[in-house]
Amino acid sequence: MIVATLAGLLCGLVGTYVVLRGMSYIGHGLSHAIFGGAVASFVMNINFYVGAGVWGFIASLLIGRVARRRVIGADAAIGVVTTASFAIGLALVSRHSGFTRNFDAALFGNILGVTRSDVIVIALVFVLTGALVFLFYRPLLFTTFDPEVAEASGIPTGAVDALFSLVLAATIVSTLRILGVTLVAAALVIPPATARMMTDSFARMLGLSMAIGAVSGAVGMYLSYYLNIASGPAIVLVGASLFVLVFAYTSMRNVSRRPLPV
Repeated sequence: MIVATLAGLLCGLVGTYVVLRGMSYIGHGLSHAIFGGAVASFVMNINFYVGAGVWGFIASLLIGRVARRRVIGADAAIGVVTTASFAIGLALVSRHSGFTRNFDAALFGNILGVTRSDVIVIALVFVLTGALVFLFYRPLLFTTFDPEVAEASGIPTGAVDALFSLVLAATIVSTLRILGVTLVAAALVIPPATARMMTDSFARMLGLSMAIGAVSGAVGMYLSYYLNIASGPAIVLVGASLFVLVFAYTSMRNVSRRPLPV
């Protein structure tokens, strides 16, 4: 329950920047790319967080580097880097049968396999991410909404983007064992997308996104235990249900505010 709530808080925090930067597809692709690093770490007997984290950071930088070349669009860059990395992971799985028992957990998450060290890691990532957001609040905000003007104003947008890539990779790696490769992107996108419909203020959106993520994690974990379903899908489905409720409420409110035809 603790680690699911922390995962929701962390994904809600980082996901706000992901959604506002228009990087939802990057979050989805990067989670698949990190799968290759997770398998490689297992095969080479390297610490999971070190191997997958370095792999994810490099993949994120490669996506940014390729996307900056105008010849290739960002979506194509994401597709090339992430599918190649995911294919490397699948190739390693096919050659090393020892990872097969962990394959389902890697794809869909297995919160019952989380250890005390995993809780400590995700707590540290959350604290460090919160500190970085607090310290670099204005550069991150400026770069998120208008990167060209931010660069013209003297903000080192390249360094800010690299910092955000590191934070995003750390977030995905730390939550991978809980949510799995296929569902991390949903946890990054659904809470901030829901919060965006509730407010136009960035600060309030940040707080609401974290709250929605935490509620989704805690309630999803509770339901997964009593309904005997996987934790990752349960957490995402709770978040999706909240999204549908908020969407329906805001839609009805907007309809009621429309002036009646004369």
